[in-house]
Amino acid sequence: MEVSFAASAAELEERARSLLQQRLEHNVVATVIAAAAAHGDHFPDALFAWVKADGAIVAAALRTPPRQMLATTMDDAVAGALIEAWLERDPTPPGVAAPEPAAGFIAGAFERTARRSATRSRGMAAHRLERVLAPTRRASGSLRAAEGSDRTLLIEWTQAFGEDTGMYAGDAERTVERCLEDGLRFLWDDGGEAVSMVGFSPPVAGVVRIGPVYTPPSRRGSGYASSAVAALSELALARGARACMLFTDLANPTSNKIYAAVGYERFADWGEYEFSGGGVDRDAAAQASGE
Repeated sequence: MEVSFAASAAELEERARSLLQQRLEHNVVATVIAAAAAHGDHFPDALFAWVKADGAIVAAALRTPPRQMLATTMDDAVAGALIEAWLERDPTPPGVAAPEPAAGFIAGAFERTARRSATRSRGMAAHRLERVLAPTRRASGSLRAAEGSDRTLLIEWTQAFGEDTGMYAGDAERTVERCLEDGLRFLWDDGGEAVSMVGFSPPVAGVVRIGPVYTPPSRRGSGYASSAVAALSELALARGARACMLFTDLANPTSNKIYAAVGYERFADWGEYEFSGGGVDRDAAAQASGE
């Protein structure tokens, strides 16, 4: 087992391309690597690694401080090798987020190696869609691409999304600037007023990840979020994506229900663990939501 650290996101993207594209569970890692390769100045002090076994790359991981580690699928032995090498470079990571059971394997390896505790902080479900079902109740209004004039509102809603979900929002201004530049934010507009926000990530291996999704409290209950997600998913498929995916918090039954109603089907579980002795971060889901 050999653990190597990449000099840049672009190097990891090149070396691990086959691994990143072979499973839908790797989409989060793949899209964050792609974003870091395209906007390196937005991800200072990032760390990128891969694990090779029997001559093939079998796992990849990254961390963009102050966020926690993100990792691909892996078995317990690979997780042990990764963490042993990782802690030599990054002794106090705040936590990890990865598909299960890999997240649990990494958390266990951290406890054994660092002799500090790892606590499961969030469980999420990953869903995929290949054909959009019309919402049972389509909201009034329509989807439109966010524009520069929406910048202040997008920053406010990005911060509110983080506060509502307990997810690390990072530098909302920088995130919004990057997403506007890349055309990654949309708004549901009703009667000339923006009432809901939805984003997506650039496609990797033909898959687009939808998120974040945010509707201010005063506008909830009108079907805006499900209609916005359905419309953006349809747009992504029309532009050539073979599938869309999104994440839901298992503690939020409403989101699980409304996205299933427009065609999303659960295919994998995602775990987040906080490590004692590390920095404060509750973020992997923010990255899973398109940051």
